[in-house]
Amino acid sequence: MLTVSTVNVNGMRAAAKKGFVEWLAASGSDVIACQEVRADASQLPANVAAPEGWHAHHAPCVAKGRNGVSVYSRVEPEEVRIGFGEAEFADSGRYLEAHLPGLVVASLYLPSGDVGTPRQDEKERFMDAFLPYLIELRGKAEAAGNEVIVAGDWNIAHAEIDLKNWRSNRKNSGFLPEERAWLGRVFDDAGYVDVQRKLDPEGPGPYTWWSYRGKAFDNDSGWRIDLMCATPGLAEKCTSVVVERAPSYDQRWSDHAPVTATFDWGFPR
Repeated sequence: MLTVSTVNVNGMRAAAKKGFVEWLAASGSDVIACQEVRADASQLPANVAAPEGWHAHHAPCVAKGRNGVSVYSRVEPEEVRIGFGEAEFADSGRYLEAHLPGLVVASLYLPSGDVGTPRQDEKERFMDAFLPYLIELRGKAEAAGNEVIVAGDWNIAHAEIDLKNWRSNRKNSGFLPEERAWLGRVFDDAGYVDVQRKLDPEGPGPYTWWSYRGKAFDNDSGWRIDLMCATPGLAEKCTSVVVERAPSYDQRWSDHAPVTATFDWGFPR
């Protein structure tokens, strides 16, 4: 079996003090992708920067205190790549690949955007450059007999069943028609499979992010934006996807919940 988790930690230094360390220690996953780390390895506690039993790789953002992605794996990667070949985002802390035996696991933190601002322009440039790379990545992997999982915070809810208040968010970044269409191309043109939706096509949810404001968490007024998108061969072997929602608001260590997928697929340990 292969088990992969992804979680936006909303600042690793803060998450480490509130429960991430304990969650990591209890995890049965083979690979964990983290986003919004907001620190480089030298700023992280030792039990987070290089925890025992894990091979940890970090891609911080050149702008201090922003973005940052990491991959923890039980097996040492054969290769680690930061970025996807687009100069603008090479040091942005938004993409890291770990090449493992027969498998590429990528941690993605797609820009969140904000309509009518330069942040939305950045998001659109990222999407324009990233889709061709996803197509290329899948083609190279499958030609070599490998599988791919791109796990992370995609910052787009694809369908109405992926967020509670979809009607009021139709003009907001994360649920714009053009963003949803782009994510559809990831599935249709690039050929990746959203493994959660493969197992649970009806919804609604399960949501993976809830605002800290108001009663969003208590009312389960969330968004499903943390996705695992796998190549078809691996997606066919997915047996479960679990959103590890905290039991209560005060037990959260991030505004996102970890998502853990299990595959009936041989993986060395």
